[in-house]
Amino acid sequence: MKTLSGKKAVITGGSDGIGFGIAKALANNGADVLLIARDPDKLKRASAELARNGVAVKAISADLSDASAVEKISAQLLAEWSELSILVNNAGIARFTPFSEVTESEFDLHLNMNVKVPYLLTQRVLPALEKAKGSVINISSYFALRMLPGRPSSVYSMTKGAINSFTKALAFELGPRGVRVNAIAPGTVNTPLVQSNINRLSEEGKNKFYESIKTIYPLGRIGEPEDLGGIAVYLASDEAKWVTGSVISIDGGLTTS
Repeated sequence: MKTLSGKKAVITGGSDGIGFGIAKALANNGADVLLIARDPDKLKRASAELARNGVAVKAISADLSDASAVEKISAQLLAEWSELSILVNNAGIARFTPFSEVTESEFDLHLNMNVKVPYLLTQRVLPALEKAKGSVINISSYFALRMLPGRPSSVYSMTKGAINSFTKALAFELGPRGVRVNAIAPGTVNTPLVQSNINRLSEEGKNKFYESIKTIYPLGRIGEPEDLGGIAVYLASDEAKWVTGSVISIDGGLTTS
């Protein structure tokens, strides 16, 4: 029997990037998965790939930035599954805008996607998590703790710092109810979102970014989505039954520099 056989997992932002990397690892280890993402075509491709593992795969196409989306998704999710073993709060946004140039709408978008959505979705599906004695895995970031040159991150860092605090507070509150809550804090991972942010940089900015990788990452490279799969499987499994309230850095050694 595989590590996660019989467990049911929901992954927001699960059609590509970090979310899909984690979804693949969970499915490879026997979990049934439900992906939530905006693009129906990406969802279809991702679902087909995951189904090759012989697990049940479901998908919900939704824009989580829509204020009503969380209510609709949680209702649909609870109609599909009365028990939920794993919730991965991965969907989010990251724009590296200088502090003096951050608009109110950009501020609100970060706060909504990176804080409000995971908070409310976890709240809405809590009955199913409690039934399964489930595990919540929040995706934080290196930028909650430390910064990088040429990457102005005031609003993004603020929201990921909030996720770290949310993780610990919720772990404290839900532990007596049998629900574990942890977070993974990646360094820079090669995802479509990261590539779009890199493309916004000037040529000088891009050069500085790529040069910095050689000096600030002890392992000499940025991450790939699959690099986060193993720790997600561990946190979701019974092997981590005494692990809660942890924010785990998976960053190629970035936090040692």
